[in-house]
Amino acid sequence: MSQVLKTLPLALALPLILGGCIRFGAEAPPSLLTLTSEAPIAVGETASSATARSISIGALNVPQELAVARVPVRSGETNIAYLKDAHWVEPPSRLFGRLLSDTVSARTGRVVLSLRQSLSDPGARLGGDLRQFGIDAVRNEAVVTFDATLIRDRPAEASGARVPQTFEKRRFEVRVPVATIDAASASTALNRAANQVAVQVADWVGR
Repeated sequence: MSQVLKTLPLALALPLILGGCIRFGAEAPPSLLTLTSEAPIAVGETASSATARSISIGALNVPQELAVARVPVRSGETNIAYLKDAHWVEPPSRLFGRLLSDTVSARTGRVVLSLRQSLSDPGARLGGDLRQFGIDAVRNEAVVTFDATLIRDRPAEASGARVPQTFEKRRFEVRVPVATIDAASASTALNRAANQVAVQVADWVGR
């Protein structure tokens, strides 16, 4: 009985000791970064493929450095690190894809469809590779490079024959100066660069 009483305080103390050492999951960053469209879609406006042309935007391909929700910083041709305390709310490919969708819809009037929605009638098809979405520390610039691919929607010939599809590919790149390489400056500059690239892509797609 006395042995049980002696060990009881230690047993009660163990959860308190271990509680200071064990953490479940990584600590949350102080803040998360996101992108904001400079060409927002009007609230309450209805777009219909019966009266407007449609376009489907697929998932964008990315290199491994952009497969995580971090901001890469290039200090040379082969040197890459991630910016301290800079965490996107989700991977850059998803953020840029959503921004691209909003911008194309707002500037062209097209109905933008997801891949699942486009199974019956995809219209034009836009995709590509997001090659760079980070900071060039050598030139102190935020860089967004997007290799876009486009299959334009073409009307059928009068005979009803199917018109062969034609692929178009174009590289878009925008660089925005960054005074200080930190999370706040990087996110602001990348947001500007991403919006400018999205506008160029939308104008290339056209109405």
